[in-house]
Amino acid sequence: MRFAHVNIISEDWQPLSDFYVHVFDCEIVPPQRDQSGKWLDRGTGLKNAHLKGVHLRLPGHGSTGPTLEIYQYDEVEKNLSPVANRKGYGHIAFEVPGVEETLEKVIRNGGQKLGEIIHRNIEGVGNLTFTYARDPEGNILELQSWKRD
Repeated sequence: MRFAHVNIISEDWQPLSDFYVHVFDCEIVPPQRDQSGKWLDRGTGLKNAHLKGVHLRLPGHGSTGPTLEIYQYDEVEKNLSPVANRKGYGHIAFEVPGVEETLEKVIRNGGQKLGEIIHRNIEGVGNLTFTYARDPEGNILELQSWKRD
């Protein structure tokens, strides 16, 4: 068994995938997806499902590592803006060389600052620097950097 991917449903998959490529060095895994049909309806439990999007190889795990799947359906249900303590999936985390620099890159590429940059010693693990931010569609990101014991 192995972890495969995480999915984000997007209002507009192309600029969101560009954000993850430019900010986090994700790599596009061809082919671009444009899928529909009864098989997709049955698998998703939706009627007339049609999606477009792409898989992005997440950094740091090699050419067979997990992906971030960014899809856009023809009909996208609206939802509440994500907050860190809402039930369900909360955020996607990236371990980065520098939290401050990566946060600046997030903002330059259409994202937003969400929390403060925190420095904390986690006994037995090391020194953690982290903050929360949002991608251009409001999904929560954790940016973290460790100096391990």
